[in-house]
Amino acid sequence: MTSRIDWVADSCRLLTAISAEFAATQPFAGLTIGTGIHLEPKTAALVMTLARGGARVVATGNLNTTQQETVDYLREHGVDVIGGPTSDPAQHDRDLRELIAVKPDLLLDNGGDLFARYLEKPWAGLLGGTEETTSGRVRLAPLRDKLNLPVLVINDSPIKQFAENRHAVGQSVFESYLRLTNRSTGGKRIVVFGYGSCGQGVAANFRNAYGLVTVIDTDPVKRLEACLDGFDVSDRDAALRSADVVITVTGARDILLADDLPLLKDDVVLLNAGHFPLEIDAPALLAHPDVERVTDAAEGLQTLRTRDGRRIHLATGGHMANLAGPRPLGNSIESMDLGFALQARCLEAIALGRVAATDVVVPVPRLIDEAVASGYLELVAGVRG
Repeated sequence: MTSRIDWVADSCRLLTAISAEFAATQPFAGLTIGTGIHLEPKTAALVMTLARGGARVVATGNLNTTQQETVDYLREHGVDVIGGPTSDPAQHDRDLRELIAVKPDLLLDNGGDLFARYLEKPWAGLLGGTEETTSGRVRLAPLRDKLNLPVLVINDSPIKQFAENRHAVGQSVFESYLRLTNRSTGGKRIVVFGYGSCGQGVAANFRNAYGLVTVIDTDPVKRLEACLDGFDVSDRDAALRSADVVITVTGARDILLADDLPLLKDDVVLLNAGHFPLEIDAPALLAHPDVERVTDAAEGLQTLRTRDGRRIHLATGGHMANLAGPRPLGNSIESMDLGFALQARCLEAIALGRVAATDVVVPVPRLIDEAVASGYLELVAGVRG
């Protein structure tokens, strides 16, 4: 029986081609790559591509997104996997530190977790690595002088911005709302916090499903962009008072707080799509004195019942909803095929010394963007440049 991991691997046509190339060229021969990313079927395809390039891969996951099937698969295929599924920040920290203790030659980071811990006790021989997210770039940028080695930010690639963030995150967050709630969107008032590429995709997908979308962003330029794109950009508190669904997708923390509980109307759904489970202060909401009891409304949903009779529905405990809850699929295979091709090519460039030591927390080099775009167009779309 073909597993979902096999289905994903077979659908990642770009990674399949790179994997075959790496098997011949062995760019990572003799090197250890430490990865701290969501361990789900699509990342298995990336990890196996790196391993076929000669790397010893030591992997751990992220909070609340690790899938046991993927852990088992990777272990069966010779990958050292540290830890397993967990929502415990302390356990996650222990897993990250165990990986760092291996002293890898390259790091593939997600949210800056690995590089931040590397700086606590640096070792000689780290060649550099990649950072997947905007959250990680924001975390690592002030540390450039301390890092002083190549770190390429995948999320700053235009390919990542439009293919994965705008198109795929928007689609997967919309799918996750439907999967978790089984509720409609037509005529519902949807409030989206954040109008970066991910927020743009989320707002567009809910509007395409006949939702009435309001965008909240602290950046007046982003608010103007949302306004010109046809979205409501009214006052934050007023938007929350009328919201049927609230979605945070900012990459920042403390976006929806316990103090906002009195603003929320009966039957509202709260959903986070940001990388860290910090955008919605779930612990403070659950412990709010106005909350009389909390019940499990459905798999992936908790209902907070307030003293005045309101029901507030919290999705996946404030963790990233598109990789949590029942049967989490995450972003589309094609988008991750592109993003992980960028990862593979960036790590290859660092391993082979093609990236300057001064390229610390910088975007993907243009030549890599062009190579990945051309490869995808030819392999998948049948278009030659």
